[in-house]
Amino acid sequence: MVPLRDDNPTRITPYVTYGLIIANVLVFLYELTLAPPELEHVVRVWAVVPRELTASWSGTATMHPVPEWLTLFSSQFLHGGFLHLGGNMLFLWIFGNNVEESLGHVKYLLFYLACGVLAALTQWFFSADSPVPSLGASGAIAGVMGAYILKYPNAKVLTLIPLGFILAPIRISAIFFLGFWFVQQALYGLISLNAPMNIGMQGGGIAYWAHAGGFVFGAILGPLLGLFSDTPRRNSVGSF
Repeated sequence: MVPLRDDNPTRITPYVTYGLIIANVLVFLYELTLAPPELEHVVRVWAVVPRELTASWSGTATMHPVPEWLTLFSSQFLHGGFLHLGGNMLFLWIFGNNVEESLGHVKYLLFYLACGVLAALTQWFFSADSPVPSLGASGAIAGVMGAYILKYPNAKVLTLIPLGFILAPIRISAIFFLGFWFVQQALYGLISLNAPMNIGMQGGGIAYWAHAGGFVFGAILGPLLGLFSDTPRRNSVGSF
């Protein structure tokens, strides 16, 4: 399924959402300038390597040049390819603006980064000894989606459904679209418990537990930060 954004702006300009998209794109453009050995070094330094994070928290000395906890933030701005970046930024553009409108710029930024950290920690919990780097904005964006489904369950997502060689547009309520997405990530995560995970630039693996964890934590943190504030807001239906 490919969600498309309706041309219906929010009441405030989503500066943080736009800024996050620009930051992710700029970092990816920088990645493209690097030779393969340099890119591998950047990923190893700035992405989350579960085994090294586990070692640092257990007090074991590591050769990592930056504090391991810092990678919980920096990894959110690294991507493993055009499709990885494009898919994440599409979902952020679609769902981020309304959540930013509900929380406000500062709270939304804190919310986004916190969801990214908690999503990475969820993935780490299930693969604490993995030597494979984990990277991408997917966990943070999953958090945005978790908040969105609570605040705007009846908003319509314009989706393309493949029917043979034709992509048929159909509008689906956010609660069904995002609910199906979450269940899918959780099921894949359960399946992956019995299979080796390969999350990184070369392997093309997917951190399903980071997605599921980010979604759950987004649904928890959103209300705590004022997602359902009494501040008057525009009707959520069709609010893209």
